[in-house]
Amino acid sequence: MQPEIGPILDIAVKAGAAVMWVYNDNPEPDVTFKEDESPLTLADKISHEIIVLGLTELYPGVPILSEEGAAIDFEIRKEWEYYWCVDPLDGTKEFINRNGEFTVNIALIHKNVPVLGVIFVPCMNTLYFGSGKGSFKQRLGENPVPIKSDSDSREWVSVGSRSHSVANESDFLQQYPIVRHESAGSSIKFCLIAEGKAHIYYRKGPTMEWDTAAGHAIAGFSGAIVETDQFQPFLYNKENLRNGGFVCRVNN
Repeated sequence: MQPEIGPILDIAVKAGAAVMWVYNDNPEPDVTFKEDESPLTLADKISHEIIVLGLTELYPGVPILSEEGAAIDFEIRKEWEYYWCVDPLDGTKEFINRNGEFTVNIALIHKNVPVLGVIFVPCMNTLYFGSGKGSFKQRLGENPVPIKSDSDSREWVSVGSRSHSVANESDFLQQYPIVRHESAGSSIKFCLIAEGKAHIYYRKGPTMEWDTAAGHAIAGFSGAIVETDQFQPFLYNKENLRNGGFVCRVNN
């Protein structure tokens, strides 16, 4: 399976436009909370519906695992060779806080490894995407530009979550030549590494597979490394979809 990335980009942009409609039309979004106490907005729901409809029309035989979709039993999932891993609105807290750092994430997983990733940053009108052809950044209306991680620098910039405390992550980061730390929301952190603006992103606290899959692909195809914090391969479609600690870093 080698999907054309153009139609996937179109789906992400369409979903992002719906997210921005909610963002601009509802200065104080109606927020509910899921069983795990994570927030849920109308934008999450609409984006999910657009993405699922678009992917199903393009690839009706490929299953979809989405944050806002129904839970799918591992006994079913473990048979999947290919599937889409989707976060319709990554950074819901950023959306609620209105800082613009939220994204639409779509990834294709093959045999538990991300082989294609698309991230759309609606407030920036910017796409990031990666596949076997490399990783790219594209502002809407402009041509895509190849991006590469900065593997040559000896002075690293670390990037961490804007909404998640990084105090308990400093010990791990001490082994790297970090001179500055920056914060960013959602999967934008992977994109900063992919385009050479940061060098390492370590996350000890819990994330879910749909939080990382698209960024993993984009960073990986830019030349960066994504692995567990035990320096093992970071795989997907686990029985428990919650990730352990991981690190995304330049390959030097």
